[in-house]
Amino acid sequence: MSKYEINELYDHTQGAFHLKNLLTDLGERSVYDAAAQCNRCGYCETVCPTYMLTGRETISARGRNQFLRMLIEGRVRDAEIAVESFGTCLLCGACSSACYAKVPTPDLVLEGRRSRDGYGRNFMAGVAVNLLLNNRAFFEFWLKAAFLLKKLGFARLAGLAGLYDFLGLPALNAAQGALESAPLKFLRDIFNEDQALSPKGKKTISWAYFAPCGPNYIFPEVGLASVALLKRFRGEGVFADNFCCGLIAYNYGRITEAREFAKKNILRFEELKTAFGDFDVAADCSSCAAFMKAYEQLFTDDENWRPRAAAFAGAVKDILEVIDAEQVTRRGAAGRTTYHDSCRACHGQDIRKEPRAVIKKLAGEDFAELPESDWCCGGAGAYAFTQPALSRGVLDRKIRNIASIRAGTVVVGATSCLLQINAGLKEKYPSAKAVHFSVFVDGMTKNDNRV
Repeated sequence: MSKYEINELYDHTQGAFHLKNLLTDLGERSVYDAAAQCNRCGYCETVCPTYMLTGRETISARGRNQFLRMLIEGRVRDAEIAVESFGTCLLCGACSSACYAKVPTPDLVLEGRRSRDGYGRNFMAGVAVNLLLNNRAFFEFWLKAAFLLKKLGFARLAGLAGLYDFLGLPALNAAQGALESAPLKFLRDIFNEDQALSPKGKKTISWAYFAPCGPNYIFPEVGLASVALLKRFRGEGVFADNFCCGLIAYNYGRITEAREFAKKNILRFEELKTAFGDFDVAADCSSCAAFMKAYEQLFTDDENWRPRAAAFAGAVKDILEVIDAEQVTRRGAAGRTTYHDSCRACHGQDIRKEPRAVIKKLAGEDFAELPESDWCCGGAGAYAFTQPALSRGVLDRKIRNIASIRAGTVVVGATSCLLQINAGLKEKYPSAKAVHFSVFVDGMTKNDNRV
C-alpha cells in the first residue's frame, strides 16, 4: 500500500469528487501509484498532440503526470499552478498507447482537474446534468426549445448581441455556431415509437442499442443507420431506452453523478438480461463505448456494484467492432475514402483493424490510409470550445493530412470527431466530408442481408 494513499491532492471532505483507485494494465493501483509508474522516458511526448504543437514540457503527458505526483506529495501546494497543464490535455490516450507501462494519463489528468476548487461545480452545468439524470423529459423539452430558437436564427443573434459573454458562457456561443443540425425529434422519441425495437413479444435478442447523447440529440441519422446495420447483420434486438452514459459528468468533475448514470444503465441492462439472457450492448460513439467499458473503475470500493458494473462493461460493443468484414460486399464506387481513428476507439478500446477491414472491403481501390490516422482531431468533447487555439492547431494538422491524400470521404467513429472534422473541412478543404462509420456502411450495404 502506498504511503500516499492519503495524499496532499485533496482533503477528506473532497473524497466524493475523486477516484480512490484506478484499473491499469498493471493491475489496480492507487492514483499515486498509477502516476508513479511514469519513469519520465519521454516516449509519450512523440505522440502527445499538445506537446508536438507547442514543444512545452508542462503541457506534455510526462509533464502532467509529474505535476500530479508533486501535488500528491505536497511539493506543489496550489493546484491552480497546474491548471493550464491539466486543462489543455485532450484526454486522447495516445500517451498511454505509446507508454511501455501504460500509465493512465487521461484518468490522472482528470484527478488533477478535480482537485481544483470549484471544478465541475458550475451552476448551469449542474442543472443540466441533474435534469438529464432525473428528468430526461424536461431536459429534452428545453433542448428542443433551444434547437427551435437556433433554427429560427435567435441563437446566432444572441451571439452577436454578446449574450453568451454576458452570461459567462462564451464556449456555448462557439458550440451553437459549430452545430449545423438541430433536430426537433430525438432518437429516443423515434425508437420508443418503433414497435420493432420494443422488448414486448420477443423471446431472445442478440443486441440492445444504446443511444449515446451525440446520436440521440444531435446526429439521429447515426443511430438510425446503426440500428439498420444491427438488424441487417445481427438479427433481433431492442432499444435499450438508456440514460446518458455519464461520460460528460465524469470528465467535468461530477463523479457522484457519473456513478448514478452508470447505475441507471446497469439496472436497465440487468432488467433486459433477466428477460433475454446474454446480448451485446451496442453503442455508436466510441467515446461513450470506451467509458462504459470502464464502468468497473467507478465502483472499485463498492462490493455490490463493482461486479455488476463489470458484467455490464463486458457486454458493451462499439459499433466499429460489431460488423464483420466477411459480412459485407462492395456496392459501387465510394470515391476516395479514408478512415480517421477516433481516439477512444484506437487508444481507449484498441479497435483499429475491425472498422478498417470493413471500409477497405466496401471502398476497394478507392480506400487510402490517412497519415497519422490515430492522432486526435482536436474535438475531444467541449475541448474545441474551451481551448480553441490548441484545438485549431491540432485540427489543422488533421485537415492537412486529409488533403494530402485527396480524400473525399473521411469515415469516423465518434460524434465529436464528426462535428470537429466537418468544421475544419468546411473551412479549409470543402471538397471532403466526414461521415460516421454507421452511415457510411449502411449506405453501402442496403442491399445486403446476411442474417
